[in-house]
Amino acid sequence: MKKKDLIKLGSQTAKSGFRNEDDIVQKFNDWKNDEDAAKWLDIMGYPIDEIDKVEAIKLHGEKTDVQVQITIYLKKAIAAENLSIKLVSNPQGFNQIDKRWVDKYVELWDIPKDIAKLLKVFTGEIAPTRLGLKDDRRMFLTEMAKEDQKKIVDFFTKNKILIVSDILKGRGKFSAGWMLVALVINSESRWVLKSINHAMNVFAEGETQITTRGSLKIGKITVQRKGGDAGRDTSKMLQFKINPVELFGD
Repeated sequence: MKKKDLIKLGSQTAKSGFRNEDDIVQKFNDWKNDEDAAKWLDIMGYPIDEIDKVEAIKLHGEKTDVQVQITIYLKKAIAAENLSIKLVSNPQGFNQIDKRWVDKYVELWDIPKDIAKLLKVFTGEIAPTRLGLKDDRRMFLTEMAKEDQKKIVDFFTKNKILIVSDILKGRGKFSAGWMLVALVINSESRWVLKSINHAMNVFAEGETQITTRGSLKIGKITVQRKGGDAGRDTSKMLQFKINPVELFGD
């Protein structure tokens, strides 16, 4: 089945379009009049007739893009939900979900020194010493010794659950509980809302392996050198990417 057919099967057409996260925040705040927001709240387990008020704010610098705070008047309680928002304009495109310096990941995942060094050579944070590389600024994983490739694959395989959780869900009070993917093409908008645990299962599905292009794949997650940034040092960060559209087919 083609990607566009999977999208139609696994998604709902938006009643009114949206261009960015701010539009989604506004839809939640207008939940009494917005059919999409009403459906989102229902999917999250909040019957509309039990809700007194909804407040949505956009967070910065956190894994979650939008926090939705819902007051349920029948229970005299406040429930908070955090959503990770992914806006997509190309079904074949990729979305950055996390980027940091290798040392930050060392702190998170207790990466051994030898593997951390290999990752820094991969990103160019440590200059390679070999000649004849495709890019003299860094070394692709396929250009490394087989035993070094195995070390990297074995580490990410062993720690797959922790890694996928940290880059998709995050940690702490702002960790994401849901993922909302909105695909906007021309004048049509479609969306899918799934629990973050469901999303983690979708994107973690598959082997951990080195690609023919010399990057790393953890299931459906691509790990690569960030690049770009007009050659600034930040181009040497490690980056994790997904195609959010994968969530539509599951």
